[in-house]
Amino acid sequence: MTYNLGMVAAAETSPFRVVHTVCSHDCPDSCAVLVTVDANGRAVKVQGDPSQPVTQGFLCGKVAKYLDRVYSPQRILYPMRRKAGTQKGPRHRGEEHEAFERVSWDEALSAIAERLQQISDTHGPESILPYSYAGTIGVLGFGSMDRRFFHRLGGSQLDRTICSEAGGVAWNLVYGKKLGTPTEDYKLAKLIVAWGANIHGNNIHLWPMVEQARRNGARLIVIDPYKTRTAGLADWHIAIRPGTDTALALGMMHVILREGLEDRAYIAEMTHGFDRLAERVREYTPERVATWTGMTAGEIEQLAREYATTRPAALRMNYGVQRSENGGTAVRAIAMLPAITGAWKYRGGGGSLSTSGAFAWNKRELERRDLALDSPLGREARTINMSTLGMALTAEQGADVLRGGPPVHALFVYNSNPGAVAPNQNAVRRGLARTDLFTVVHEQFFNDTTDYADYVLPATTFLEHTDIQGAYGHYFVQLSNQAIEPPGEARSNVWLFGQLAQYMAFTEQCFRDSEEQLIRQALSIGLDGRSKNAGMEHVTLEDLRERGHIPLAFHRDPENTPFLPFASGPVPTPSGKIEFDSVALAAQGQDGLPAFTPPSESRWSEGAKRFPLEFLGRKADNYMNSTFANLEGHRKMEARTSQRLEMHPANARARGIADGDKVRVWNDRGEVLLTALVDGSVPEGVVAGRMDWTKFNEGGVNVNALTSERLTDIGAGATFYSVLVEVAKA
Repeated sequence: MTYNLGMVAAAETSPFRVVHTVCSHDCPDSCAVLVTVDANGRAVKVQGDPSQPVTQGFLCGKVAKYLDRVYSPQRILYPMRRKAGTQKGPRHRGEEHEAFERVSWDEALSAIAERLQQISDTHGPESILPYSYAGTIGVLGFGSMDRRFFHRLGGSQLDRTICSEAGGVAWNLVYGKKLGTPTEDYKLAKLIVAWGANIHGNNIHLWPMVEQARRNGARLIVIDPYKTRTAGLADWHIAIRPGTDTALALGMMHVILREGLEDRAYIAEMTHGFDRLAERVREYTPERVATWTGMTAGEIEQLAREYATTRPAALRMNYGVQRSENGGTAVRAIAMLPAITGAWKYRGGGGSLSTSGAFAWNKRELERRDLALDSPLGREARTINMSTLGMALTAEQGADVLRGGPPVHALFVYNSNPGAVAPNQNAVRRGLARTDLFTVVHEQFFNDTTDYADYVLPATTFLEHTDIQGAYGHYFVQLSNQAIEPPGEARSNVWLFGQLAQYMAFTEQCFRDSEEQLIRQALSIGLDGRSKNAGMEHVTLEDLRERGHIPLAFHRDPENTPFLPFASGPVPTPSGKIEFDSVALAAQGQDGLPAFTPPSESRWSEGAKRFPLEFLGRKADNYMNSTFANLEGHRKMEARTSQRLEMHPANARARGIADGDKVRVWNDRGEVLLTALVDGSVPEGVVAGRMDWTKFNEGGVNVNALTSERLTDIGAGATFYSVLVEVAKA
């Protein structure tokens, strides 16, 4: 799709064209981005699309500087092969290329295909492991041709749990589907509770709705152990202790039911298991909950009353909540609150974790799981949890983490940087450094993972390929058109895995599908040119090309027919209702009700005697996980907290630490050197440090040297926020 420059009429002789793209970085906003391209084919400007109701014409600080990334002199432009005799391992920034030599795509693909075949023949195809996540959330780039390739190869499948699995599974146990209050309707709320949600830092296009609501009299309450940007702007910041969210939610329920503030009619019509839940929360008195959360009993009562008596009340929960050991239970408990108060009945009320369940992409056609039947296995391969990569790369034959199968002998990384983001970093790096591990990395820049690669392949940005996209923060289907040619020989995921399949002599026609064919398959385009996917029946590819974004069917006329996702039934759960008492968990012999259990690594655990501080390994506001961390402009925006350990003054004084001192942060898994920042950002007993590339950290490690491969209670996700450490002056 090509627009007139700036969305206004331009002279026909203008040398510029404006192309509609979509930011595919891992963010709920999925912004519509207009890219201005000059007569030489160079992008000269990026801006938010003013016609997209959520983007509203502006971009976050990360993507507003996106051309710095696209045209960075650090971009990998050609396939690279590790030089013979060059050892794998960390290299200083700017010296990575010295370990590699340029090769052609034909040389690279031929050698990779040959090596993968040798490994498959010798150790079995399941010894080959893909590793990817949401470096792009475009439908094609995230999971299409790559899935086909590894199914046909017989390679191990990856359980992509590292970011959101615990929360997603937990939400679905209550509601059956990831739906929520439309972003645009938050402006109608009279109370907004941001629970573990740094809206101003990583969901910025919700912020104008919050501000409009506040201008109309709404209050903003933020529940977060850390004083985020959003917490600093809130009417009330509640700095609860890490991992105590379940206790607070159950304590709120206790107060709401004790004082008769629940919506009995809604509960009777729409929910399952209320009587058992009411009995369970009796024990969660405000006084008892206060001892866990660090709040006072009065504050818990105040919060519960304000939430239950304000209408509409919207609860924006984000995924930080579920990155603790009992994070799945926390999400379940918090998600039940709007069902207890009947908040779903009111426009501007309810809540949201993710809207991704609304997008019914045809994954069966995109991923082609049936290709596994034609693999050497003749069946679907084992699945390995990405949150246990360190154990998987260092495990021996038959280990539980390998599902009893062969060790991993080949690793194919794309859309991710496990050398920086995976938990238990020291174990991950020991695995990556194995001389018998063949590693391929498809990337835009040299990073902490390419340091261990045998081959590095140049990847495209979202300006350089075509894709289609939904969102986990709004309800618009969007088409992202290719705006510019890829620099050098950079290639997309679709191209790479389609070509590699052909080099592996896979003869199936599906490996030759174009981006347009894949988009038509994702949409299930019928003979009439319309999508057959639920909620997309009005969508055509032609309309998407013309308009760039199209709302899902239920969101086409929000003023006259607003979307109230759980105002009425049925609900797609086993009982057909919102489940306080989970039918699925009970069927597995588990307790169907939420209950609070302190994390194994917390101030209440035995380990706190040696490691008394709870550590939060936080994401930087101006990076996207590890993306953007190598760009100087983005690093300047993070300068205040970069390489810092944020401490409470009482904890610093007790250790003789002053602001600006070098400190050692450690536990049994590893240690990291940082500089103390003694401020009011964390409560007593908690410390925090930002995740960065290891290349920029003194000592060559980052905060994931401290995190563990212990998994969450629901969904088997990563437990980045259940970590104990000790700190001393270095």
